[in-house]
Amino acid sequence: MFDVVGLGELLIDWTPAGISPTGMRLFEQNPGGAPANVLTCLSNLGLKTAFIGKVGTDMHGNFLGRILSEKNIDISGLLYDDHVFTTLAFVELNPSGERNFSFARKPGADTYLRTEELSKDILTHCSIFHFGSLSLTNEPARSATLSAIDMAKKSGSVISYDPNYRPPLWENEQQAVEQMRSVLPFVDCIKISDEELELVTGENNPSPAVEFLFNQGIKCIVITQGKNGATGFVKQNTDFFLEQIPCPKVKVVDSTGAGDSFWGGFLYQFLQHKVKLEKLTPEQLRTCIIFANATASLCVQKRGGIPAMPALDEVLDFLKEFSI
Repeated sequence: MFDVVGLGELLIDWTPAGISPTGMRLFEQNPGGAPANVLTCLSNLGLKTAFIGKVGTDMHGNFLGRILSEKNIDISGLLYDDHVFTTLAFVELNPSGERNFSFARKPGADTYLRTEELSKDILTHCSIFHFGSLSLTNEPARSATLSAIDMAKKSGSVISYDPNYRPPLWENEQQAVEQMRSVLPFVDCIKISDEELELVTGENNPSPAVEFLFNQGIKCIVITQGKNGATGFVKQNTDFFLEQIPCPKVKVVDSTGAGDSFWGGFLYQFLQHKVKLEKLTPEQLRTCIIFANATASLCVQKRGGIPAMPALDEVLDFLKEFSI
């Protein structure tokens, strides 16, 4: 039985790494991809995880498979395809550590995952199934993702979703909105940034946006607000919410993987409570967000996605240091 299974993109983040002697920009090969980042975070925290997805049979795909194995993530659901290349993302950082992306994904191996290639054994033996919206951009991965959600949900898994919007990967904004919304009725918990909240819900005010998501059947909503922290909402007999919980102030080196580390920390802490999502108390939800903020605060102080995910002892020491 796995604690968390993730499906989606596994790719190379080419992260800025200084200037060469000839004045050209240098890029560092960092393993990444949002679902893989989340799983790495959870694995570092001590949970049993598995990844489902596809890479190319190339130097990058081999590298990524090796990295996940080293992180103790089960890769029996990771496939290698001779006909498509591993997806690449080139990251540009501004002085504050925020990112812009350029993708080499036309097509990328992650978009070629097929329904018949899914590991039913993995999908039907997990406490939480996590996915993001990038696996909804193209067929056949879109249909494979929907099938995986169905298998996991019918087996009793909590369905976790991160609607991660990357404009260059969609034909247009309308297509993105339609597909990102299409899975909401199957989702139990969602991490959504304040920037993507209006895109997904059509509401620019948090209250009606949260109500829209609750009406889809979602039980737990967490809105992330970057350095300003996050706000959590749980659907019980009556709705309740938490005031915004800020992040500790740290020096941001690279925000790649910040949201993924946050969500890894949140899911880890949620599982420690051993309750159903709809039974989370305000105090339990608060502890989940505090732990998630600490996890993300450590991540952004390092470069890359997967390499920056902290270990459990680092998070616990950080919480003590800041008396959180």
